[in-house]
Amino acid sequence: MCFSYPGCKLFTGWSTSILPGVTLVRGGDGRGKTTLLRLLAGALPADAGRLQVNGFNLQDQPVAYRQQVFWAEPRSDAFDQMTPVEYFESLRGRHAGFDGEVLGDLVDGLALAPQMNKQLYMLSTGSKRKVWLAAAFASGAAVTLLDQPFAALDKASIGLVLELLEDAADHPARAWVIADYEAPGDVRLAGVIDLGD
Repeated sequence: MCFSYPGCKLFTGWSTSILPGVTLVRGGDGRGKTTLLRLLAGALPADAGRLQVNGFNLQDQPVAYRQQVFWAEPRSDAFDQMTPVEYFESLRGRHAGFDGEVLGDLVDGLALAPQMNKQLYMLSTGSKRKVWLAAAFASGAAVTLLDQPFAALDKASIGLVLELLEDAADHPARAWVIADYEAPGDVRLAGVIDLGD
């Protein structure tokens, strides 16, 4: 895969296979961590190359490909007029494996119940991130992309997300790709994509 911004080549001939479990994308500021997640999500078009999940490739089967991948841009305002309830409902049709029971546990565990009927623009940065995380873990997607999942979270929520990632590390079929500056606690990693400092 190749990708560049005007005057800045980020990926040239980049290639990898992502295994089930948790993969860390690490690197310093400006090294392309978030850009790589956007590319993998199909939210940003690559200059060249192919992306494939479970036999679906982005170029030929974009809808089917995106149904295999969960991505929520942490800084997005695209869903600001929705409530968390409406946002979660919108995902049920997109991700066949969406699990309402898991979602209920996450709403409780992340203390989201008081926020569920407020529009997303009314939520704090931390609460919005909790909504994205609850959606990610409930989505059932084959590939889940998380950008700095611990940013703006309280200590209890960080602990819960670490527990969930420890469970995810042993999943036989789902892959989790986390972009961050360092590894998530003691979570066993299936791979590391190091973009340098």
